[in-house]
Amino acid sequence: MHKAMEILAEPGRSAKLLGIALMAAFLMLALSGCNTPTSAVEEAGSQPAQTQPPVEGGTGEASDGENQTEAQTANIIHRKSTVTQKGTNIRAVVNGQPITNYDVQRRAAFLRLRRVGGDRNARALEELIDQTIKLQAARRANSLASNKEVDDSFARFASSNKMTPSQLNKILSQAGVTSDHFKQFIRGQMSWQRAVSQRFRSETTSSSSKQDALFKIRQSGAAKPETTEYLIEQTIFVVPTSHADDKGYIAQRRKDADAFRQQFIRCDQTVKQAAGMRDVTVRKLPRVLEPQLPDEWAEEVKALQEGGVTGVKKTPRGIEFLAICSKRSVNDDMAAQVMSQAEEFESFNERGSEIAESYLAELKSKAQIIYR
Repeated sequence: MHKAMEILAEPGRSAKLLGIALMAAFLMLALSGCNTPTSAVEEAGSQPAQTQPPVEGGTGEASDGENQTEAQTANIIHRKSTVTQKGTNIRAVVNGQPITNYDVQRRAAFLRLRRVGGDRNARALEELIDQTIKLQAARRANSLASNKEVDDSFARFASSNKMTPSQLNKILSQAGVTSDHFKQFIRGQMSWQRAVSQRFRSETTSSSSKQDALFKIRQSGAAKPETTEYLIEQTIFVVPTSHADDKGYIAQRRKDADAFRQQFIRCDQTVKQAAGMRDVTVRKLPRVLEPQLPDEWAEEVKALQEGGVTGVKKTPRGIEFLAICSKRSVNDDMAAQVMSQAEEFESFNERGSEIAESYLAELKSKAQIIYR
């Protein structure tokens, strides 16, 4: 029998195995910091930041009442428990966004799957507060993971555990977690990674100015760093949104792109070659230095000589390949700045968890958290 079916046939065993998989995912997250996605939350929409209980009309906080006591320390407020119009208890409100007992119950069940001991309800509430703050920051940074990205990640997680998404959904429901809650957790992880990376990149870019980089070089007496400069041409066989899930169409576009790639002559001839072809775009990219190469192309591009072409690759834009129009060594002022930033980004890779924790602490210090 297929392993996934065996898992479904034994609910207790399924929860145990899923718990092990989730623990592995958390270990990978800890090792990768906030810079490198795990298999459970890989790759990079605007959806509500907090899973809401399944009651009609949504969650609406009741009036505090005149007899309510309140104790406030800094931005943390403690109030008596309130109930929504549909009878759902509100456990906390983070910057105006409620967290209900329904949310806490789902997260406590998730903690049980992850083999987390102690007071799970208290731990669940704190995790949800952190997750809410992280998602709020990601929304402000426009770095929220889309529904499709979350669904794809959910499907990959299921596949890595030899299950279909529907089978994983059933197991999560049996465990009291629900797929919606797990997907919201995935969204939080993906979006937070991006928000932290974006913040660090912004700060590094502003602090690592050309003048700063050159000053450091002159101060040390070292020569300007040398790197490789590329002029690159990008050819895209566009895949329309209407065919995004059509495997046959995508396979044909890949075949067409590869045939076109094999006929490549040189960069100044590609536009002529593509003339008359449907949904084919040829773009000359701005000057790019080696540390600036996109991760998904970097190794392949660096291995090519001038006039070489990469293999075809499926990207969010369609099926594409790159051609190296020119390649040369440079050590000018721009190279010095880019190399300086590259060193900073390498530092980020090494200190990802530390940076993320510091950012979260800063956000929490500014947030208003009301406990019920």
